[in-house]
Order: sequence, then C-alpha cells, then structure tokens
Amino acid sequence: MNASYRPAWVEIDLSRLRQNFSLFLKDKPAALGFISVVKDQAYGHGMVQIAKVALEFGAKSLAVATVDAAIELRQSGISAPVLVFGERTTEELELCVAQNLTCFVNDMAQADNLKKLAVSVGQKMPVHVEVDSGLSRYGVRWTEALPVIEYVAGLEGLVLEGVMSHFAMSDELDKTFALEQLKRFNLVLAQMAERQVRVKCRHICNTGGYLDLPQAHLDFVRIGILPLGVYPSQVCRRIPGLEPVLSVKTRIVGIRELQVGDYVGYGMRYLATEPRRIAVLPIGYGDGYPRVRNQGEVLLAGKRAPIVGGNAMDAMMVDISNIPQAKVGDEVVLQGCQGDDEIDVHEIAGLKGSVSYDILTGWRSRLPRLYLNAENVRS
Repeated sequence: MNASYRPAWVEIDLSRLRQNFSLFLKDKPAALGFISVVKDQAYGHGMVQIAKVALEFGAKSLAVATVDAAIELRQSGISAPVLVFGERTTEELELCVAQNLTCFVNDMAQADNLKKLAVSVGQKMPVHVEVDSGLSRYGVRWTEALPVIEYVAGLEGLVLEGVMSHFAMSDELDKTFALEQLKRFNLVLAQMAERQVRVKCRHICNTGGYLDLPQAHLDFVRIGILPLGVYPSQVCRRIPGLEPVLSVKTRIVGIRELQVGDYVGYGMRYLATEPRRIAVLPIGYGDGYPRVRNQGEVLLAGKRAPIVGGNAMDAMMVDISNIPQAKVGDEVVLQGCQGDDEIDVHEIAGLKGSVSYDILTGWRSRLPRLYLNAENVRS
C-alpha cells in the first residue's frame, strides 16, 4: 500500500459494493451459483479488495484472465478456487499446478500436458472445457466438442469440473444470435448427458446473459461489473437500487482569466470570444480520460462545467465562468455523483466511441485508489 498525495484519485466505496451484492443476491434465484469475475484488477476497481467482498457474499469461485492475476490472489491469502480464462502455455500450466488453479483444456494435446504435470506431483487438477458456440475466440467448436470433453473426463490426474461457453452479444435487445449460441451449447450438454458425462458446473451467462436470458442460467453465472453498479449496456434489465462503486475525482490547481482572443491548450482548439474563467485540473489522457477536444463535462459545486481546448496527457481545462464561487482546491468529479447530478461511465464511453468496460479498465495505476469504508487507505 503506497501513500499518495496527488490531487487526483479514484474512489471505491466498499459499503456500496456490499449493498450491490445484497441486491444481486435478492434478485438471483436461490439455487443459482455465481462466479465472480475480477479480471483486469476487477475492471479497475482493485482485484483483491473486490474478490474478498465477492467471497464474503458467496461467490463459488473467482475468475481472472491471466496466471499473474491468479498468483496475486493466492499471494494475498485467497485460497478459494480461481478459474483462469483462455488458453495456457506449457509454462503457465506448470504454474497452474503449483498454485492449484482451475484452467481450461480445450484440446487433447493440452489435456495430456496438464495430466502429466498433475500426475508428476500427485495432484488431481480441476479443469473446465470451453465450447465455442459462435464467438470464435477460445474453445473447441460445438460440433467437435463431445470427443474432447469425453477424453478430458477420462484422464488420470484431471477432474472435469465444468463446461462453459461465452455469448458474443447477450446485452442488446436483439437476442437472435445469443439464443442460437444457447441452442448450440445445449446440444453439447444433451450429448454429454447421453454419454453419461457429468459435470457440476455448466455456465454460459455473463452479466448480460444473467440479466436478460434466465433460460440460460444453468448451474452458474459469471458476474463481473454488475456488483460494481455498472450495466453492460444501456438496454439490458435493471436491478433497482444498484449504484456505481467507483468515482474519479480531482481538485482545481489553477485558475486562468482569459481575455478575448486567448487560446486554450495544445492545437489552439479553443478561442475565447469573450472573457472567460478557466480552471486547470491535474488529470488527463495519461490517467485514462479520453483525449477529447472541446467535449465532455465535469461536476463542480453540483453544476456541469464544460471541458475546453484539447485534453492533455496530464491536464485538462474547464470553463468555470458560470461558477463564480469556484476556487483553487475545490473538488471536481469526472466520473460519479456530485449534488443531484451524475456523470456515469457510459457518458464518458460515448466521448471515446467505446464501451463502459474500456473506460473502467482504462483508469491508470498512477491514479491512487482510495477505498472508502475499508480503513480509508490509498493504494
């Protein structure tokens, strides 16, 4: 944990996170298990901190995208099952065995490699097989999945714990392809039942699937950004009461009085046609805010102040001419609530022409994280 005195930071409210998990559990069918996805530092919120709360609320396991992240969880004292998405190299498989991680084996050669490693140390390694039902990324194609699943299930040293698939588009109004993927995955599950290949963890739903496709819930759902108070799209189902956990804040470090004809920022993108009052904020695209030009707003004194000029790597300028009481040291909100207004992650994503996941994971590590309701320490 490193102390930081920088006047720009990310706040994560762990009491709000717990409230969101409580609302999710009330919404979730009682028999449905969930896997907490904490990849990419829990979408920029802090992997270890979010993982501990998820386990507190009954997560069956955690899921990450890299072996490094899984090892970080282990080094933090977390002994719960950790599922590592994607394909692994032979060197990574050795680490998976050493750290007792659950990985995917999606072809027979990889299954043989992992089997040899597990047998050599006298372990039985839990594994999942990913069925590619149409995303065309990781996994074995649904038309070829059964022989691989049967082969893995029969290998000494491995325990076939689960099979999964992943939706390409589950959070938009048109569910046509999502339903086609579910049909393909269900076909594989039916083939497994016919051959008496049983697993305890069948899962295809991400957050969008959980919200909008209850017929696809199966045994477990994979939940990532939902307890963080963020939805994967603007049109998926809502759970009343969920609120964003993360805010991004800074302070005014300088105020400039512009005269007519003055420019603001690189590229001379903003010209003052009348006297204007400009606040300088010590945060920019080097911290993860989109590189906008005369776009976007921040919250100051409960009001919106427009960003002017070109957003720089380490600074941005905002027009505070209509907020005469603003002064150096005042708190400014880039993402989050102030007063009765809110700038949410989807609004910022719109400036970049991207999605909420991109913005959340894009807040750089040089912004210190301040965890509220958890000893209030910065990391």
